[in-house]
Amino acid sequence: MGKLKIILDSTSDVPRDWIEKYDLAVIPLHVTWPDGTQEDDTRDLKEIEDFYRRISQAKELPKSSQPSVGEFEALYRKIEQEGYDEILVICISTKLSQTYNSANLAAQQVKIPVYVVDSKLASAAMPPLARRARELEKEGLKTPEIVKVLNEELAKGRYRAIFYVSNFDFLVKGGRVSRVQGFFGSLLNIYVGIWIDPEGRLIPFEKARGKKRASEMLVKKALDLAKEGSTVRLIMVHANAKEDAEMILEELKKHYKVLDAPFTEMGKVITTHVGPGTAGFALEVIE
Repeated sequence: MGKLKIILDSTSDVPRDWIEKYDLAVIPLHVTWPDGTQEDDTRDLKEIEDFYRRISQAKELPKSSQPSVGEFEALYRKIEQEGYDEILVICISTKLSQTYNSANLAAQQVKIPVYVVDSKLASAAMPPLARRARELEKEGLKTPEIVKVLNEELAKGRYRAIFYVSNFDFLVKGGRVSRVQGFFGSLLNIYVGIWIDPEGRLIPFEKARGKKRASEMLVKKALDLAKEGSTVRLIMVHANAKEDAEMILEELKKHYKVLDAPFTEMGKVITTHVGPGTAGFALEVIE
């Protein structure tokens, strides 16, 4: 069998130790501030924590952009030079970014076979696809078969992303809610639950007051998607809100058989869109 490299884009918020464990490459999206300075969306913890601080104080939010076709092409060529025979790229939902298009166009420019999957997900719901690909590879599946299984499992709802946004002031800065709503939101400690639907869109589903209720709200949504008592694997994800993610995990453990639940930080691009104080999880339903 050929040697396969898996690429995730940086919006996957992949746990850092998975990069070596599952032989992954991470291609960065970019963040551009109003003054024109651009930075890469890296998995460097110090950079991420510094970004949380800066964006919390920012009067105007930066904008995010996908990797260019040229950046993907350069990465593909580098991977080929390293001795790999095939590449599998797992991208953020096409409803949220044009990253998938860049990856596909670049694939046409190189000799090495490149398979590109639209995860129809974002953030920590993407890395479980990479782990699953490695499991299927161990079972002896060839890359086209792996892609087929991943797409089938995506269609069946094996992978889910559920989180809450806590900082209404931040959403107001981004022009996503009116100032009046923002004022009441910050006053009343309101959390908005959001999930990624099967089409790959961010859908708000409920509001709750206070962290405990917000955690329960997310678990209730999970139970709509994966029945009580299911065996699941989780990735807990947060933007400068680890204690909140820990609280959510405790709630989830009351309802599911949890095989594992590593914690990871939201990177710069995801944080730009949802704000510090966001917490949630990726849910992979095993049975």
